[in-house]
Amino acid sequence: MNRRILIDPITRLEGHGKIDIRLDDAGNVASVFFQVPDFKGFEKFCQGRAAEEMPTLTQKICGVCPTAHHIAGVKALDDLFGVTPPKAAQTIRELMHTAFIFEDHLLHFFYLGGPDILVNGAAQDKPCNVFAAVEEVGKAMGDRIIRIRKKVRALNALISGSALYPVCGLPGGVSKPVAQTSRERIVKTTAEALEVAIQVLNFFHEKVEHRQPFKQQHNDPNFSLQTYYMGLVDQKGHVTFYDGKLRVISPAGETFALFPAQAYLQHLKERTAAGTYMKPLYLKKIGWKGYTEGPDSGLYRVGPLARLNVAKGMSTPLAQLEYERLFNAVGEKPAHNTQLYHWARLIEVLYAAERMVALSHCDDLYDSRVRRLPTHSPSEGIGVCEAPRGTLIHHYQTDERAIVQRLNLLVATQNNAGAICLSVEKAARSLIRNGIVTDHLLHQVEMAYRAYDPCLACATH
Repeated sequence: MNRRILIDPITRLEGHGKIDIRLDDAGNVASVFFQVPDFKGFEKFCQGRAAEEMPTLTQKICGVCPTAHHIAGVKALDDLFGVTPPKAAQTIRELMHTAFIFEDHLLHFFYLGGPDILVNGAAQDKPCNVFAAVEEVGKAMGDRIIRIRKKVRALNALISGSALYPVCGLPGGVSKPVAQTSRERIVKTTAEALEVAIQVLNFFHEKVEHRQPFKQQHNDPNFSLQTYYMGLVDQKGHVTFYDGKLRVISPAGETFALFPAQAYLQHLKERTAAGTYMKPLYLKKIGWKGYTEGPDSGLYRVGPLARLNVAKGMSTPLAQLEYERLFNAVGEKPAHNTQLYHWARLIEVLYAAERMVALSHCDDLYDSRVRRLPTHSPSEGIGVCEAPRGTLIHHYQTDERAIVQRLNLLVATQNNAGAICLSVEKAARSLIRNGIVTDHLLHQVEMAYRAYDPCLACATH
């Protein structure tokens, strides 16, 4: 008789989901369904609202990455009203966004997905949670990570008006300048953030990178997918979180597309899927070929590993050394193993810290000219940024009074949705055989999605 294995709820992520595994008569996996039962409806109930409300309204989609929605939203307003913010405003926004990615990546690595590799490769005889992760890294380091996240959040409260939900973004700039009197505090906080980033990566190299369970995971073909990748790059082809063009590469690493966010509809398409409210995205030129991998599949991935794969390098020196170390260790670029998302995420923590330090010393950050008033009649605006989990696009269409008529949000986890489903299925098929199902095996199946740091709340907006 066929068996049904249900992992409900799945754990250590934002949002709600479940994995439904069906076994055949031989006890092997017949089918796997990654289901997301959330439904939020933001694209519908935002219609009829003032466009200026979008940066503060759409950020309520998510409890862990509202800053990314705020940034994408306010950049869409810039485009909608045809206004370029002053340099000071752009510097403030970038610091706010980069600080947010720094602390959010640390959240995932130590609280959510990271315990899977920190706690001895999810050993069977240990709990796999934040308490075990703190025990692994030591109380002193655990305490420092908690404290630096608190300090960086406080820095964002200083800049944006709120530690969690920013309120500063306006079309053409931000609502207030950063006072010169705050300079010493900002410089000190960003310098400490850099110290912690270096400490965390040193720990990773000493205690995790060469540990046999992690080496097995990032070399395991069952945790690997041959997909396309997408991410923002700057004019030099380096990783950027705040602004740039979207680059897509093939599984072989060749450039497939390079385009501004305003052209996203020519390249990306979303579809509904049975049994879930999460709508996968795929590459329009290739088309939807189902949950398959390889160059003939339209599936692509975003997020930390994808950003490193599509980029020519990092724009900060320490992060560049780590970037080179990862690809030298793996021996291929692009790197396809999903468990490498954890390592890539720490490299981005270091890049974010270095970038924060540079921005904190920039005189533009403290300039009082922080807004340029719009004069353009609104019609349509598109904004993009890199959220911790990957590329985020906001697209607003309004009437002449800037009242939203249509809203389209393409969030990071939507970009990864197809790959997440395929990763979970591939892991389940390889791990569950002959009817043998243990909690440890099911935990390993969950590791396949946790490495992406998915936000299912965002994905079902």
